[in-house]
Amino acid sequence: MAAGPLDGVRIVEFAGIGPGPFAGMLLADLGADVVRIDRPGGSQQAPGDVTARSRRSVALDLKDPASIEICLQMIERADGLIEGFRPGVMERLGLGPDAALARNPRLVYGRMTGWGQEGPLAQAAGHDINYIAITGALHALGQHDRPSPPLNLVGDFGGGSLYLALGLLAGILHARSSGQGQVVDAAVCDGAASLMTMFYGFMSTGYWTDARERNLIDGGAHFYNAYACADGKFISVGPIEPHFCAILLEKAGLDPAILADHRDRTRWPVHRETLERMFLSRSRDEWCALLEGTDACFAPVLSLAEAPAHPHNQARGSFAEVDGIVQPVPAPRFSATPGAIQGPPPQVGAHRDAVFAEWGITVPDGGQA
Repeated sequence: MAAGPLDGVRIVEFAGIGPGPFAGMLLADLGADVVRIDRPGGSQQAPGDVTARSRRSVALDLKDPASIEICLQMIERADGLIEGFRPGVMERLGLGPDAALARNPRLVYGRMTGWGQEGPLAQAAGHDINYIAITGALHALGQHDRPSPPLNLVGDFGGGSLYLALGLLAGILHARSSGQGQVVDAAVCDGAASLMTMFYGFMSTGYWTDARERNLIDGGAHFYNAYACADGKFISVGPIEPHFCAILLEKAGLDPAILADHRDRTRWPVHRETLERMFLSRSRDEWCALLEGTDACFAPVLSLAEAPAHPHNQARGSFAEVDGIVQPVPAPRFSATPGAIQGPPPQVGAHRDAVFAEWGITVPDGGQA
């Protein structure tokens, strides 16, 4: 595997869905040796399941005592652990934090759930849309007459995976300096609430209103929005600052004075109609030729099929093709120890022998693992 800034860090990941695997991908892309524990006979990874990339797979039956002992041996040798089961499941398997930390006091035990390890909803089923709903985030997103789910970017990945990865790395740093491991309770609802910090601050000062499409960056303002073009495609503009808005209008051949009352919220609907008419006068490509690369704060709204071919993404190498699958490359970028896609999604159990040998794992007598 290629080295990265996390070269030498070992993570045991118990196979799950959504934010847990994405956190594992982030760490593995940056060089951590992330070994995923899969169920024997489980579904093989499809080539397009790219959040499973960059790590190795060992298949273990968690109902088998010998397999549990192997898991504990791996935990002894790991810096961190990722699990995304409902609260209590790992404890019932004999792999909960008490058992794991008894075997490895330096372990950072990462727990990924939607609702968290405790609270009245902790045992309830849910998905991303539910977790962000109770934080105020979903209420703030969408059109004026109804909220709209932002894919699962705000909850699972933004509020879940990124906070879990941050928590694991912070815990590992602490463990290396103190010898003390700990449990990281990464709940999607907590992370999504944290992402809303700025907006709660704005609410407290009256700068933000608790209604959709009435605020600076929620689609309420004419100068921070997406607009249809003559060909039915869309562009985005975000010239929040008046001098950038003036550049937009000048490039389009309009007098900046028509939007002189830039920050007057009562005028936003009228100004939005002005910009709607303006952008409908040309195709998206024509607007790109006129505005892209200027200080008009402009970009075309690209589809997933179009984005990898955009010249800026091409110049930065933002996407790569691995085994015929186009996918984003690791982020962020490091000057001395760059990360890399370290392999396609593994087949279940494909790396058992190699991992056992490298990690010094012994199979208990009579074990079927």
